[in-house]
Amino acid sequence: MPIKALLVYPEMPPTYWSMCYALPFLGRKATLPPLGLLTMAAMLPPEWELTLVDQNVEPLTLEAVASADLVLASAMLVQKVSFERLVAFCREAGTPVVAGGPYPTSCWEQIEGVTYFVLGEAEVNLPPFLAAFAQGVAAHRYDDPGHPDLAATPAPRYDLAARRHYAGAALQYSRGCPHDCEFCDIVSLFGHRPRTKSPAQFIAELDLLLANGWSGSLFVVDDNFIGNRTEVRRLLPALARWQEQHGHPFDFFTEASLDLAADEPLLDAMVAAGFNMVFVGIETPDAATLKAISKHQNVRADLLESVRTIQGKGIEVAGGFIVGFDEDGADIFDRQIRFIQDAGIPTAMVGLLTALPKTRLHARLAAEGRLLGDSSGGNNTHDLALNFVPRMEAVSLREGYKRVLRELYTPSHYFARCLKLLRRMRPAKAMCRSVGIMEVRALFHSLGRQIFSRYGYAYVSFLARAMAIRPRMIAEIIAMAVKGHHFITITDGLLRLERFRDRLDLLRRDLEAQVRRTWTEGRSHLPELEAYRIRLVKQAWARCRKVPPDLQGVARGLFEDFRLATARIVVRAPDLAMGGGLV
Repeated sequence: MPIKALLVYPEMPPTYWSMCYALPFLGRKATLPPLGLLTMAAMLPPEWELTLVDQNVEPLTLEAVASADLVLASAMLVQKVSFERLVAFCREAGTPVVAGGPYPTSCWEQIEGVTYFVLGEAEVNLPPFLAAFAQGVAAHRYDDPGHPDLAATPAPRYDLAARRHYAGAALQYSRGCPHDCEFCDIVSLFGHRPRTKSPAQFIAELDLLLANGWSGSLFVVDDNFIGNRTEVRRLLPALARWQEQHGHPFDFFTEASLDLAADEPLLDAMVAAGFNMVFVGIETPDAATLKAISKHQNVRADLLESVRTIQGKGIEVAGGFIVGFDEDGADIFDRQIRFIQDAGIPTAMVGLLTALPKTRLHARLAAEGRLLGDSSGGNNTHDLALNFVPRMEAVSLREGYKRVLRELYTPSHYFARCLKLLRRMRPAKAMCRSVGIMEVRALFHSLGRQIFSRYGYAYVSFLARAMAIRPRMIAEIIAMAVKGHHFITITDGLLRLERFRDRLDLLRRDLEAQVRRTWTEGRSHLPELEAYRIRLVKQAWARCRKVPPDLQGVARGLFEDFRLATARIVVRAPDLAMGGGLV
């Protein structure tokens, strides 16, 4: 009997990256299919019966898990909570689970309930697991740290994913990065030497996508697409020819280092191949910080001019920014806001610094005794709990960070950056794509939703001015408007969640003060304190219910922690009143 294998991709929580508030405008459920799982699926024995469940587009049922012989799951840090629920599901059903991907690879020692770990790169560690599993002697963990030649990587099993659920497609060209930024885990996962697929191999994967009905936006998921410039210069002309031969079915976006701006021929080749966006890790406008974190490629560049150079070629720059570095001064928040506005970067992903496992930053902070936890939830926007002791006072850091988000995603500021970008960009072919059914749907949903929103005037003003500036870029203008709805909505939700968190802290301190007052006045009536606690819990629950629906899971978790903490306060009331603390 062939093995029935269930491939499961855990749910992504609401984040700036998830685009969860924009996807309904497009009639889609997720941004991208799970490329890692689809690639791994192509390495499994051909006789196995494979089923993919992407929890971002469909629910996972206990029946599906119980009917499988084996569950294989891949997860990133940000999917930690959903991944843990999946493992519990497998345990309840009695189905063995194989785990891999960035989160298990970095944190497998902290994960319980997984039957088999296949860590690192699947080309190295999956074959020995499969051989041992077939013989019934599989070990608990396979973690050879080797970095394979990508010529051995098969084309992803795109036939397992339903096109109708996703806003775009994804492919990988290279792994690894020549740089060594202190806070980044890419080198520890994939090495310093960027390995690439051949042009023929990558184009064969494009042919496969096209044959399976995919077109439109395509994310080349490399952490640094230009890491191996010799090889990427071979790919881009072939990619441009393929696009021309097939009527330009894809618009590419990717990630690259900022030194791309200094290589005009490479920029021109990317434009000719159909790239219209690149995500760049800018991190900070402070040169001293860039040196301290070994971001040398940014130290050598004029940051603002580099961004403008890329934009001027017709490629939108999305930027990654971080606050919380040791060198950050009190003015860093204003400097980040000013730089992002001046640069005209609509998609500005700003996060609190996180010490990721297996990074040089993590090792340094551990040696300095500054770590507060072994890992992170991976969501450095919706979880403002730092996992290390910062140089800046923690409350000031969190408050400054929230101010940066509030300023950047004030509707008028976001749309101002969009207009600045449109004025600066050369309307290259990839930026003047035709308007399809998905764009028409998005426009009508956008008009119906955003005109009547609290920022309706700013939205209508943006549309009118944008159409006058770049009428040929209507598809991109629609995309900017729809993404704006996501960024504005998720920022509002984050700030409301933080206000709820702050309110819970005030209520907890109120209860502690009441305990001290009660004992000071010579009264020790626990029933009175319990009644007071219940009133506070009811207040907290009323506020919890006002948190946006997509963040209710987080809010209810905070509420439950608060409820249990206040119960402990009442139980330990005598100790607290006498100047002790809660254990």
